[in-house]
Amino acid sequence: MRLLSIGIMCISLLMLAMASAARPSHDELKKEVAAAERAFAATMQARDHAAFTAFLADEAIFLSGPTVLRGREMIANAWRKYYVGDRAPFSWAPEQVEVVESGTLAYSGGRVYDAGGKVIGRFNSIWRLEAPGRWKIVFDRGEAPPCNCTP
Repeated sequence: MRLLSIGIMCISLLMLAMASAARPSHDELKKEVAAAERAFAATMQARDHAAFTAFLADEAIFLSGPTVLRGREMIANAWRKYYVGDRAPFSWAPEQVEVVESGTLAYSGGRVYDAGGKVIGRFNSIWRLEAPGRWKIVFDRGEAPPCNCTP
């Protein structure tokens, strides 16, 4: 019986070590989220509405303007107008990224620029890890006009 208990404990420790080794480091997760945010922003420059939609979690919520947009479909429909035409009406890029210790939720935020490159606001996004290396937006809030503060 004692030998069985020791065996189970050793197997459990081995499995825990393997799970820890397989998980990306905190810095790697931050890089993943920053890359996801940049790829998300690139959909605007590429004028690729379908790619934009693919970054949205099914239950995503966008908080900007008077109407709260709930769910991928509602957000995609509301944002379709920004993907019409040859030139992107605005752009954004992450300046700050943080990931919770569990590695499952993350924040990204930064400035929003008009088509001419002038700062017109800020964005704040919450991302959720839905599969290894696959982050989706669950909350997004745009704020305008921008504050006179340093990032």
